Formats: sequence, structure tokens, C-alpha cells
Amino acid sequence: MNLSAVEATSETNRGFVAFFTAHYGDLAKALYLLTRDPAEADELAQEAMTRVYERWSRVRTMDSPGGYLYRTALNLHRKRARRLAVFAVIHPSGAREGADPAQVVEDRSEIVRLLATLSVPQRQVVVLVEWLGLDSAEVADLLGIKPASVRTRLHRAREVLRVGMGERHD
Repeated sequence: MNLSAVEATSETNRGFVAFFTAHYGDLAKALYLLTRDPAEADELAQEAMTRVYERWSRVRTMDSPGGYLYRTALNLHRKRARRLAVFAVIHPSGAREGADPAQVVEDRSEIVRLLATLSVPQRQVVVLVEWLGLDSAEVADLLGIKPASVRTRLHRAREVLRVGMGERHD
């Protein structure tokens, strides 16, 4: 390998390290909200990052490398959920400053409980829109659906959450 190839590889690795540093934490948090399991969320985040790294020379030139990362992670999550569902059939057998830590834990538990009442597609749009701040067009592109479908899922998810929190929306 010549010196320019080593320099290019080093530059590529630095670019990925910066991408990883910028996105990994939020990705793992978003996956936790989907899976409700920190170990599974971390495993999915690592696998998604590994897949992005394997394709980094192509991914880094995309309009939205972060979008590709989230789409990869969501696809991995869906694949894992399908695999677990098939197995079950075959083998049935962010804290506020100064807040009370106990209340923070209780609030988080309530949020996770409420998110668990949503279908996976609803949970996906809630996390992507409400928590990550993506717009419906970005979410639609990530999930491979129409923006109107994103808005419909989000509307229905919000209604389920309102009812779960004891609010009514007439």
C-alpha cells in the first residue's frame, strides 16, 4: 500500500469516527424507545453502525448518511422482530436539572409504558418525529412509505398516548 492510499484510508476512518461520534448516542436512545431494552438497543445500534462502516465509501457521499443509518437500524429492528415472532409461534412455551431522581425514573417508566402500547409502526413515527425531530417527508423516506401515512400513524399514535395519559381529545 502506498502512502497516498494510507492517507486516504486514514481520512476515511476519521470521517466515519466523526459520524459515529455524532450519531451513535441518539441512535441508541431512539432504538431503546423502540425496543424498551437497553441491551437490545445497543446491539442494534452497533450492528447498524457496522453496516454503515462497511459501506462508508458510498454512504458518506449520500445526501443523508444519518438517514441511511436510521433506515438500516429500523430494518434491523423489523427483521429481529419478525424473527422473534416466528420463533414464538414455532416454540410457544433525559432528566430535568434539579428534578427528583425518583420522579425522573417514574416519568421515564411511564413514557416507556405508554410507548409500549403503540404498534411498532406508530412507535417508529413517534420516535422519529417527536424525539429525533425529523419531518414527515424524511420519516416517509426512511420507512419507505408516503408522508401522508406518516402523518396518519403519528395522529393515531398521539391519540393512543393521550388516552393512555388520561387526556381526551374531542
